[in-house]
Amino acid sequence: MFKKAVEAKAQQRLSGADRKKLKRTIRDRFPRASDADIDALLPPKAEITVSKFQNRVHVYGVEGGFPLFFNVDGRGSEIYPTVFALWELPEMLPYFMLKGGEVSRFVIGGADLMFPGISVAAEGLPSFSAGEPWAVKVPGNPAPIAVGSTTMSSAEALKAGLRGKALRIMHYYRDLLWESVEGHYVPNSGFLEDVVLEDPSFLASNQPSDSSEGATCESDVQQSCVNNENTEGSIDVNGAISDACAASMQNDSENAAKEITTDASDLKSTANVDAAKLDIELSSFSIEDVDSHLDRCLLQALHTTVKDKDLPMPGSTLWSNHVLPCRPSGITLDIKKSSHKKLSKWLQAKTSTGLITVKEDKYKKEAMLISVNRGHPEYLQFKPEKRPVEKVVQAGDSAASESRSQKALEVVEVYKSSVHVNPIFASVGADTGKLYSASEATDIVFKYIEKENLVKQTNKATVVLDVTLCDALFKGAIKKGSTYPTEIHKKDLGATFINRMQAHHMVTRGGESVVRKGVLKTVQIMTERRQGNKKVTKVSGLETFLIDPEALASELQKKFACSTTVAELRGKKGLEVLIQGGVIDDVARHLLEQYGIPKRYIEVLDKTRK
Repeated sequence: MFKKAVEAKAQQRLSGADRKKLKRTIRDRFPRASDADIDALLPPKAEITVSKFQNRVHVYGVEGGFPLFFNVDGRGSEIYPTVFALWELPEMLPYFMLKGGEVSRFVIGGADLMFPGISVAAEGLPSFSAGEPWAVKVPGNPAPIAVGSTTMSSAEALKAGLRGKALRIMHYYRDLLWESVEGHYVPNSGFLEDVVLEDPSFLASNQPSDSSEGATCESDVQQSCVNNENTEGSIDVNGAISDACAASMQNDSENAAKEITTDASDLKSTANVDAAKLDIELSSFSIEDVDSHLDRCLLQALHTTVKDKDLPMPGSTLWSNHVLPCRPSGITLDIKKSSHKKLSKWLQAKTSTGLITVKEDKYKKEAMLISVNRGHPEYLQFKPEKRPVEKVVQAGDSAASESRSQKALEVVEVYKSSVHVNPIFASVGADTGKLYSASEATDIVFKYIEKENLVKQTNKATVVLDVTLCDALFKGAIKKGSTYPTEIHKKDLGATFINRMQAHHMVTRGGESVVRKGVLKTVQIMTERRQGNKKVTKVSGLETFLIDPEALASELQKKFACSTTVAELRGKKGLEVLIQGGVIDDVARHLLEQYGIPKRYIEVLDKTRK
């Protein structure tokens, strides 16, 4: 699952309802964990974040802390604890005990676990079903080293003679999820370096070795541990191992157990110290300190990132895209801990001083930044700091312009010959399997007219219909008992001929192109009310224009500073993007400007307007 590097597309805080839903899912899926255990991992008042990766995996954790759970499909049904969580609650999952260190080195190398590598207790194999989450441990070590999903039930395993794959490993000690903590989850990268990298010999000693030197018992065990014919690198340990080999494995197992246990204890102790420092740092801020930080971040943003051309600007966009990125490293800004308590009240307070002008949008019920008084004494006296945030914004601008060029859309309506017009195509030698534009199809029918000399001599604007052309244009379209026409005007001929062909459309965006049968379907944008008189905007039909719904949801979440989700359409194929709030006009404008979708292909329906 985490063998290859995958970048996170988006990271956001969970709402209160999503936090409760996550805890309910964890409680149902892991009955061994009590409510107190879950609260210890996910404290009730702590902010929980979710990182959405390009491979649909969602990773959950406390903001500023370690990843604790990950969801394989992004839908909440297959959720697993990380090794970090299992080190805090080792008994959250049932576990398989490995036979020795020789097996563990391949597990933390990314291999799946085979039944011969498991140490079965005297009372027999424990009972389990296929698809259950199980952990992996080494002898003498309480800290699990991997987590995965069972591939078969215990009854099936006994029937197979305890052969085959037992556990499909999802996440293991020191995989790329573990390594990603340094860059994404832990604010103090030096702390992580002390924990994870203080003993690199452990990682080296627990990787499969290709060396041919020292062909002793260890190499024999490697041959018995690894099934060379299995391309997935699964583990297969034979039971027939010499006493010397067993002794070697036991020593390796004890050493590995000590090293992993040391790492686990160091992680807990160092994490507790780091968390304590962070709590002290945050709790030491008074209300006046928070207000001061807010004012400095606002002035920094007004000097560096807020441009007059971007105004008016929603207050939520000002906060998330401009104020927060200007906060000093290691400082967490929370408007609720200030004297204003709410963003709108803080902006109104700055309006009363004359620094900015803020008005409430009567439709969106949101504070809008209208103008900035760049001659205000506070603005003139403030000296902005030179920070990487400016470079990041510039890089973001160039990336945005590059992405816009890649989003260039081209839509072409094309047509293919049908049974009605096949005789016309065959008569002029045209390919019936080719796609034609409207002008090319019209040229074909006029070639036939020229070949058969069907233009009326007394009126050059009229075409006389012969049997073949009359059938191509009207057979099956004229009501029974009606007389077939004998002539047709040239201006009506092209449209009538095209209507008898098979309609297709070709959509091209960047280097990707697709041809689909039928007329081009529109993008539907609809706003409706939900419980509590809340508005939600739905967007569907994006796949027609080669737009990734997941990518658009992440983009709109940042643009409108609201929560977005992606769900399957009921009774239809495809996905729809659900956006919190009535942003129907803004979404339509965004699709028109950023994705180049013509207005005629955007269908808007606002069910909230009377």
